[in-house]
Amino acid sequence: MHKGFLKAGHLPTLFASFLYFDLSFMVWVLLGPLGVAIARALHLDPAHKGLMVATPVLAGAALRVVLGLLVDRFKARRVGIGAQIVVIVGLLTAWAIGIDSFPATLLLGCVLGLAGASFAVALPLASAWYPPEYQGTALGIAGAGNSGTVLAALFAPTLAIAFGWQNVIGLAAIPLTVVLAIFFWVAKDSPSTPAPKPLAAYFALLRIGDCWWFMFFYSVTFGGFVGLASSLTIYFNDAYGLSPVVAGYCTAAVVFAGSMVRPLGGAVADRVGGVRALAVLYAVAACAFAAIATGLPTIYMAMPVFIIGMLALGMGNGSVFQLVPQRFRREIGVMTGLVGMSGGVGGFYLASSLGYAKQITGSYGPGFLVFAILAAIALASVSGVRRRWRTTWGELYGAARV
Repeated sequence: MHKGFLKAGHLPTLFASFLYFDLSFMVWVLLGPLGVAIARALHLDPAHKGLMVATPVLAGAALRVVLGLLVDRFKARRVGIGAQIVVIVGLLTAWAIGIDSFPATLLLGCVLGLAGASFAVALPLASAWYPPEYQGTALGIAGAGNSGTVLAALFAPTLAIAFGWQNVIGLAAIPLTVVLAIFFWVAKDSPSTPAPKPLAAYFALLRIGDCWWFMFFYSVTFGGFVGLASSLTIYFNDAYGLSPVVAGYCTAAVVFAGSMVRPLGGAVADRVGGVRALAVLYAVAACAFAAIATGLPTIYMAMPVFIIGMLALGMGNGSVFQLVPQRFRREIGVMTGLVGMSGGVGGFYLASSLGYAKQITGSYGPGFLVFAILAAIALASVSGVRRRWRTTWGELYGAARV
């Protein structure tokens, strides 16, 4: 890591942001790795399974806006502590009462959505400490907390066999509590955090075209990442007949690839420019998902393609957030919420549409195909705005590298 980066910000806060994000994401996608066991216990069809794993993603999308507004007004550390307490209490309450119906799983999904909204806490907390030339690297490291989805895929199915899936919900509160204590003692708000603005100023951002571009771009990169993280255990079980544990291991491998390269995506974008990086990554993702949509016959053929697609999506997440602070540095709190919300909406679409595609057509292919088309549209769009961004950002916003 570059010496200038090590001296530029506040490493303890960066570490705390990553850890907070990591364990929150583990909990956010918990219903996915537990989905096979839950569906068997509650007799759910493919459409219900898709909606079950998609509900936390959609709830997280909506709550990211709320937390983004709160972070801008009350600062990230305070909001993060409060949100984590609510999630821990919710998990323990669900474990004590028990989940015995499909509506109850949806209610739990809404609670888990608050954990997914941690995005709107961790990224502004880290971003405020670093200058523009290190935004891609800093937000890539903090954002690598999406690797928490790997932990869920690795351990949840095995723990469900050993202790029962209901008890896994209660067990998840233990690591969250440990991380909350670390976050409380280590994380600090940057003294350069922008002052809060009137509520109307937040909604004024929606009148800016660049805001919508970022929301769309992230809905494809992060939406694909979290949608797959939530759905792949069920998909591998249904499509290839893998046991829940083996399907969880395969999911963990795919998600690990996407989550670990997020810092690399930010660093590459710092070097070559976020727009150029995104153009290449969207092209790779579109090709990968189009291939998956054809229905690859064996898991041995599917795994490499899924990994390639997730590598592109993971790096794309870092590349998008290399650009956001350059254009909206003073509004980074609410922009993180808005852009993060759009990523959650994309994830909700992918997770739910896979279930409905299977229910209606008997195949997951149409869901993957439409997502490949969205990636191709994103490629065309980012290529279209490239010239305008490069000619205006440096003069207007002091951008480091577009």
